[in-house]
Amino acid sequence: MKINLLRKKSLFLSILLIGFITTSGLAQLKNQDYANLVALFKEWRTFENPPLRNGAPDYTKETFEKRVPAFKILRDKLRNIDTISWPIPYQVDWHIVNAEMKGYEFNQRVLRPWERDPAFYKSLWTDRSDVPAHEGPTHHGITELWTYKFPLDKEGSKKLITDLKVIPAINEQAKINLTGNAKDLWIAGIRDIKDQSKNLTTIKDFPGVSKDKNLLKAIDNAIQSTNALVDWLQTEANTKTGPSGIGKDEYTWYLQNVHLVPLTWEDEVMLLKTELTRAWAALKLEEHRNRKLPQLTDANTPEEYDNRAKASAKSLLNFLDENEMVTVKDYFEPALNQHLGAFVPKDKRNFFWITAHYDQRPLYSHFYHWFELARMDTEPHKSEIRKGPLLYNIFDSRNEGMATAVEEMFMDAGLYDDQPRSREIVYIMIAQRAARGLGSLYAHANEMTMEEAGSIHSEYTPRGWMKTEKELLLFEQHLYLRQPGYGTSYITGKYLVENTMAEYARMKELNNEPFEMKKFFDQLNSIGNIPISLGRWELTNMRTFITD
Repeated sequence: MKINLLRKKSLFLSILLIGFITTSGLAQLKNQDYANLVALFKEWRTFENPPLRNGAPDYTKETFEKRVPAFKILRDKLRNIDTISWPIPYQVDWHIVNAEMKGYEFNQRVLRPWERDPAFYKSLWTDRSDVPAHEGPTHHGITELWTYKFPLDKEGSKKLITDLKVIPAINEQAKINLTGNAKDLWIAGIRDIKDQSKNLTTIKDFPGVSKDKNLLKAIDNAIQSTNALVDWLQTEANTKTGPSGIGKDEYTWYLQNVHLVPLTWEDEVMLLKTELTRAWAALKLEEHRNRKLPQLTDANTPEEYDNRAKASAKSLLNFLDENEMVTVKDYFEPALNQHLGAFVPKDKRNFFWITAHYDQRPLYSHFYHWFELARMDTEPHKSEIRKGPLLYNIFDSRNEGMATAVEEMFMDAGLYDDQPRSREIVYIMIAQRAARGLGSLYAHANEMTMEEAGSIHSEYTPRGWMKTEKELLLFEQHLYLRQPGYGTSYITGKYLVENTMAEYARMKELNNEPFEMKKFFDQLNSIGNIPISLGRWELTNMRTFITD
């Protein structure tokens, strides 16, 4: 009996040891494979940055063709990685890299911004985007003017001169590459290049620039080159007659395979129509409910605007903290305070600043964007693949969707209990997002021109608030025609965020666990600025995105 007992103990220990070795070995193997993915990601990002031609990124047809074999090697390396046994976060990172590579292929095959889209050649960016990277296709040699501090020191001057030297070279290349026939994209893009010339001119008035002869020369060369490109674009515009949309089938493929949104063009049309209808109906119910309350009054002086802005920012942050909506980090307040805006005369206010002069909190809720960017700067994700901006605006469903979703979520949680009429603003903003996205869908299906899409955007926004200032309308519809899926990402992303919350809550209920709002937002935030479908998968273990 004693011998048998010893044998059983020995056998049991052997099984435990084998199990330990097997588990440890698998974990080591997974980590080793994941390390290969990270290495491949770095190799891919290096490749994605094109070689130079006369000091500017090279987008010529010949260079793209030469690089096809190297791309296929990278793509095949990725496809040969077996991820079946990986933990979900590792699999998520694989799908991010895969989506980026598919985005690269789609750009070569369909979008071809360097060939169809003059705005692609805009080189000077004066402000940081409120999402991880600039909206829409941009070339790889842009100048981020907002990163420079004037007056410049010697190193700063040298760097800016180097940056500005790219402009003449890329403008000359534009005249070679721009062979497309997308009429709306062509004509609207001229405006972006004209604006670049104006912005270059303003640099001359920045502190210290007038004394820097080498910098002034670089600025003048960039201005002359930009003006010459405008003249060329205007001449060529007369020959452009073709459509600018990519069509329903390509739109759906791009949506599902690159941005990982599990919807079709038709699904998005239905969703945006539903949200537009709901927003209008809810607005009318709110107006009826509030009919005996005084109307909101707008800020009429700079002092009044500033006082309201400070109070609104404090109100929002206190609400998030005291109501346990999300962990309010130390960087939230400074991040928001940098973007409180300023007084705008009534006749010059665009849609968003109309809303902000009544109550800034609806817009500041959307400025959740700046919390996310501050998190990216201050607490970058531990994954090398997620820590920076994803390529090709793949983040749009997450960042634009979250910013739009929280406008209504914060409202429903009680943000405007002190001012019920501000709820009306939230529904007006939802209607505006739905209307503009709907217009962009018809434009991409080539069922409407950009101007006709803009009419939906304008006519279906309540109170005529999109009719007051045309620049915003032009900017938004142009952007959404340039970047498929972006115009709808506010509403579709909102839907996907709400769906993620619903599934997360259902999962908690099935497990007899409490749903905690702060925990939900904190966990989703910790996953990073990645497509919301991937965030949902990681948060709930439920995969919904579709790829071919």
